Amino acid sequence: MLTHPAVRARTRGALALTAALTLGLLTACGGGDSGGDDDTPAKDTRAGKGGAYPVELSSAWGSTEVKKKPVRVATVSDGDTAIALALGLVPVISPDAEDGAKPAAHKQRALDKLGVKKLKTYDDTDGTAYEQIAAEAPDIILGVNTWEMDKDYDKLAPIAPVVTYTDKKQADTMTWEERLRTAAKALGMTAEAEQVVKADAKVTADAAAAHPEFKGKTYTYTVVHPEQISFMSYAEQDPGVFEQLGFTKTDKAKDYGPDKNGVSLENLDQLDADVLLVTYPFGDRGVLSPKELEGNKLFRSLKAVKGKHFVVVPSDNNLASAIAYPDALSASWVTEQLTPLLVKAVAGK
Repeated sequence: MLTHPAVRARTRGALALTAALTLGLLTACGGGDSGGDDDTPAKDTRAGKGGAYPVELSSAWGSTEVKKKPVRVATVSDGDTAIALALGLVPVISPDAEDGAKPAAHKQRALDKLGVKKLKTYDDTDGTAYEQIAAEAPDIILGVNTWEMDKDYDKLAPIAPVVTYTDKKQADTMTWEERLRTAAKALGMTAEAEQVVKADAKVTADAAAAHPEFKGKTYTYTVVHPEQISFMSYAEQDPGVFEQLGFTKTDKAKDYGPDKNGVSLENLDQLDADVLLVTYPFGDRGVLSPKELEGNKLFRSLKAVKGKHFVVVPSDNNLASAIAYPDALSASWVTEQLTPLLVKAVAGK
């Protein structure tokens, strides 16, 4: 089972950077600067209009006050960087989620729109680089997408107000819309956040209208990790675009959660659904290779597999990670990339 936050953090990072099997969508502690452009336009780093101050921020670790509209925004996870970029903000510093690889297509699209060649980042291999964050003198720190806040909060709070969740379990259960709105309230950008939500909802609604065959179909999303086969579409997991497209989780989803999502070989039937999606971010280094899983007798007996309603989600273009961990920047892109796979799976092709 994935029972420790650090294991889940490694899982999230591995999904995001599967081409190199690297780690780090979320942060832990220590690190160095991987550089960035010093000529980022100042206008891109400022929070937008709207909002009344001071704003009281409550969290699972205490409360703080944002006395005036933040100008300099730092982030401690790639999901938080996504929030900033989705709102049109360029963080003064953020973790290096790419680790030398090219940014995901949806992230690159946002950077291009903002006219930014490269973000200023710190190496988060060993965790959150507190000193480097402090050196950038941020007005606020976004941390609504991290599992490391238990050890980070006390070191980040003296630097600047920290925006994070009010209950520790929300690290796994908040939807990307809730994370975006939480951050936007502190940034004075509630209206901008609603525009992001509305725009993404339209893309998904258009796709759903074009594919009425999706409505009412159940789905399971599973990831083959080195430690286990993971039931990722558990009951409290953010469904991302699936439900807006018309899909629902199976009745088995209620039996799984962020700390209880391992599926044994004897229980592979738990994965069955109208549509089954599997990804192999570790290739042959997973607990089972693709050949071994897809050749397994019980797996082959699943209705989804027998009926060809089974599809492999590519893990080399960040789609696998974006499905597992939806964020404010990826929703429309996921709809664009995922819809053709779902069409194929529903049709049994």
